[in-house]
Amino acid sequence: MSWHVLAQPACVLGEGVIWSPTRQAVMFVDIHGQRILQYDLATKALREWHTPQRVGWLIPQHTGERFLAGLQDGFALIGLSDVGDACSLQWLARPFGDAKGMRLNDAKADAQGRVWAGSLNNDDESQPVGALFCLTPDHQLHTVDTGYCVANGPAISATPGPNGHLFLHTDSARRTVYAFDLDAISGTLRNKRTWLVLADDEGYPDGMNFDAQGHVWLAHWGAACVSQYSAQGELLQRFDLPTSNVTNVAFGGAGLDRLFVTTARAGLTDTQLAAQAHAGALFEITGHGATGLTPLPFKG
Repeated sequence: MSWHVLAQPACVLGEGVIWSPTRQAVMFVDIHGQRILQYDLATKALREWHTPQRVGWLIPQHTGERFLAGLQDGFALIGLSDVGDACSLQWLARPFGDAKGMRLNDAKADAQGRVWAGSLNNDDESQPVGALFCLTPDHQLHTVDTGYCVANGPAISATPGPNGHLFLHTDSARRTVYAFDLDAISGTLRNKRTWLVLADDEGYPDGMNFDAQGHVWLAHWGAACVSQYSAQGELLQRFDLPTSNVTNVAFGGAGLDRLFVTTARAGLTDTQLAAQAHAGALFEITGHGATGLTPLPFKG
């Protein structure tokens, strides 16, 4: 068990890490830095593109040409320039209207190509005005659940149980991960219940992913670690990192056996930043013994 730094882009709020098989690269974002970043595993080169507003996540489009992005105003297909740092946007849905401070925060696609995404009030995270949305491949947007302060980290199991796929969704501000039963065909969520509550010294639950063995990997904001849990919420192992605000995790590489982690400089004092030289870096954790799932695309 160990960690190392892959890239140090000094992200204000690194997030949304995914593996791109098409690009053979790790893709992630800097939400407040309004950047999309790409780390090429072969060349170790780091590229970036600038977005016109905060960007929370990327999900590949099934054609491989563009990404679906979660932005401050809503959902858009985004094209990344081959030359330079520009990007193009095609808006699909803008759910917030005139509401001030709202933005999308984290998302995952399911096997049918729907995208599940949460929101928050970026200006006041104590307000329970965040929601869980579902964007269908035909670009229909549905509000599925409400009342979140900081909606975060959706994750969907690959193998269904007797009641459907296990769907996890978080309210980070409440330190709580909720579970639902997902009917894969209809896209219906049922039976909301508490799956995990973190203790004060465990930080706040942030981004997460299932592995191929059905376990859940969770980033801990404020606690400098990543944890692996069973599908029942039992802690299996924990990996410490050298910076406090750990934001998201994703498996990648040719064998889907490399574990990538994003972090943030946001929320740290000048004294903490001076002591945490790797805050805002992209990490890799090794020695974890797990393999991941192939990233699922948006089929719109």
